[in-house]
Amino acid sequence: MIDRQLLRDEPERVRDALAARNMEGVDIDRVLDVYDEWRSLKAEGDDLRHERNEVSQKIGQLKQEGKDEEAQEAIDRSGELKTELQELEARADELEAELDEALMELPNLPHESVPVGADEADNEEVRRVGFDDLRELPDEVTPHYDLGEELDIIDEGRAAKTTGSGFYFLKGEGAMLEHALVQFMLDVHREQEYVDLFPPIPVKTTSMEGTGQLPKFAEDAYRIGGSETENYEDDDLWLCPTAEVPVTNMYRDEILLKDDLPLKHQAYTPNFRREAGEHGTETRGIVRVHQFNKVELVNFVEPEESYDRLEALVDEAAEVLDRLGLPYRVLSLCTGDLTFASAKTYDLEVWAPGTESDDAPEQGGRWLEVSSASNFEDFQARRAGLRYRPERHESAEYLHTLNASGTAVGRVMVALLEYYQNEDGTVDVPEPLQPYMGGREVIEGHEPVGEAAVGAGKKD
Repeated sequence: MIDRQLLRDEPERVRDALAARNMEGVDIDRVLDVYDEWRSLKAEGDDLRHERNEVSQKIGQLKQEGKDEEAQEAIDRSGELKTELQELEARADELEAELDEALMELPNLPHESVPVGADEADNEEVRRVGFDDLRELPDEVTPHYDLGEELDIIDEGRAAKTTGSGFYFLKGEGAMLEHALVQFMLDVHREQEYVDLFPPIPVKTTSMEGTGQLPKFAEDAYRIGGSETENYEDDDLWLCPTAEVPVTNMYRDEILLKDDLPLKHQAYTPNFRREAGEHGTETRGIVRVHQFNKVELVNFVEPEESYDRLEALVDEAAEVLDRLGLPYRVLSLCTGDLTFASAKTYDLEVWAPGTESDDAPEQGGRWLEVSSASNFEDFQARRAGLRYRPERHESAEYLHTLNASGTAVGRVMVALLEYYQNEDGTVDVPEPLQPYMGGREVIEGHEPVGEAAVGAGKKD
């Protein structure tokens, strides 16, 4: 969350930031009124405690001096002060809860370098990589969902039977390719000095709040044991929407040392999202689904290092695409397209030539986001109690957190199947992946099984 003191000292900065993010209907004046009343009650409470301490000290002294009547008056006054203090503290607790609730609803403030814009159309392209030496593609590139069906390596229909729409089976060389990508990515980031984690998949409400998924995006999350829209408790569990959640909260309410930083973790997990706000945007294929795999990169750094680290983080995620020879671009997201918790974000979008879109390079196809590299500054740290001590004798301060997907495995697979496909419907395996695919150089597919395959003319 943003610093409450910053809100009080620079309310216009907060208003301007909300306007740049296209957030309307936020009553900043009401939040400030609550904050001022809370501060006033805290000060009044301090005065009452001071008076109560003085009165308590007098009671013993008055009794010792034989001034019983005055001592009784002091005792009565002490009781009154206790009652007043209890009532005041109860009201102060209510106001602080209201203040925290309001602050939890406020997004991070965009960094001054973030381009101002309304939506994704205003994002700025930073660079484009890999288009100067494209491989020769078929005259008509088959979309991954048709190709996956023809090769019998992606099966959406049977997944719909077992689980529902928005899920899929990978089969044979498709499953091998997914495993290969995961292991390849982990190895790349180990070279970049990332320390592996294998986190738990269910995460508590407090963890989801710590990284900013709750309360804002409850409808997109999978809650275990209840509807995501019903009231929930701190200890309720949710399926991990991204490894950012468990990894960031791993050090929740701890104080790290300067010597620990920068701390770089990577974690492979399956991730679960309802995509409630995107219903119907992708009806075929594995681009927008409810379960997907990715390798997440999470960084904990000193505040003054975070923006240099962000630039390096983009390069670390992009190295996966560079080694695989996949064309891509880097975007700087505008204020209107930033995520709730981010102060600045770069998106990596890989080129998938199989499906046409309005926003595409001159070669056609479409862009697929495979990584968002974000600097959250101290926004998540305040929510999760992540601090560090600059020197062992100094007070603890909030550190900065960053993360990036390193990268989204399913979407990279889409790009591979479309960019590396051949005229005969096979798919070349990029050389860096071949050792992870048992030496396979080409994905040739499998003969489908079952009576349905005979009826469809795919099996003699």
